[in-house]
Amino acid sequence: MNSFRNIVIVLGMVLLVASCADKSKPNYQYMPNMYESVGYETYSEVDFLPNSMEAMKPVENTISRGWIPYGIENTIEGKEIARLNLSPLDSLQSEVNLAKGKELYTIYCGICHGTKGKGQGNLVKREKILGVPSYADAARNVTVGTTFHTIQYGLNSMGSYASQLNTKEMWQVSEYVMTLKQDLIK
Repeated sequence: MNSFRNIVIVLGMVLLVASCADKSKPNYQYMPNMYESVGYETYSEVDFLPNSMEAMKPVENTISRGWIPYGIENTIEGKEIARLNLSPLDSLQSEVNLAKGKELYTIYCGICHGTKGKGQGNLVKREKILGVPSYADAARNVTVGTTFHTIQYGLNSMGSYASQLNTKEMWQVSEYVMTLKQDLIK
């Protein structure tokens, strides 16, 4: 009888503990960091990397490697100043530059401006974008400098492509646009 009473007490304690357990969380966690992650604020110093530059903002007045700042501002006056700019690319490699410019133009520009530069790309034909000009439009007076300025900053509904193309690639596309313009004027 004494053993029966001990068994009832043990079963009662097990039922009491089982009824108090939280079913949504495991009672015992082997690695709690795997279940509950520690959130870190972006661009903040973390305690396990003291004095580190990981995930920190760049130092002020520095320029990213491979990027050349464009010294002309994004204004109407700036575009007129850019009109006088000539391409700084090597003229001895003009065929290479035009081939690369054609490739990049096809990827980034042809969808709106068309393969010939008439402003009749696929998006224009499908009426997704309206008002894309032809490069032969005399009123626009397109030059290699204004083309570069437009690629750098964007114009009207066209956004900037400075994040997709580096400086050399923007000049290559600008030179290729000039060849399209010459073909349209003929």
